[in-house]
Amino acid sequence: QVQLVESGGGLVQAGGSLRLSCVASGRTISAFGMAWFRQVPGKEREFVADINYSGMNTTYQDSVKGRFTISRGNDKKVVYLEMNSLKAEDTAVYYCAARAGPLRGSAYFYAYWGQGTQVTVSS
Repeated sequence: QVQLVESGGGLVQAGGSLRLSCVASGRTISAFGMAWFRQVPGKEREFVADINYSGMNTTYQDSVKGRFTISRGNDKKVVYLEMNSLKAEDTAVYYCAARAGPLRGSAYFYAYWGQGTQVTVSS
């Protein structure tokens, strides 16, 4: 069993920045990767960014590419999402997820999920 806890969400003006953190605890997870997803009311959860275990490979949704950066802590059990140049359409609940295999990008591939942190961007 693995527990993921997100933090860092809040209210920010358009053009501003936020840094989200996710800490994994409990039993050791497989050495593959972690990701961020987001969800707004009435829409399915969408992929935002993924990072592999080593932190050397990252994948981003087109709408956040160049604005968001995903990274890992030295112990590989913490993942960050640096969000810059925030837009109103970035408003969502952001979820941290961990995968137990090499496949990524779809919510089906992630076995563990946090409870989410709200990000609200005002315009």
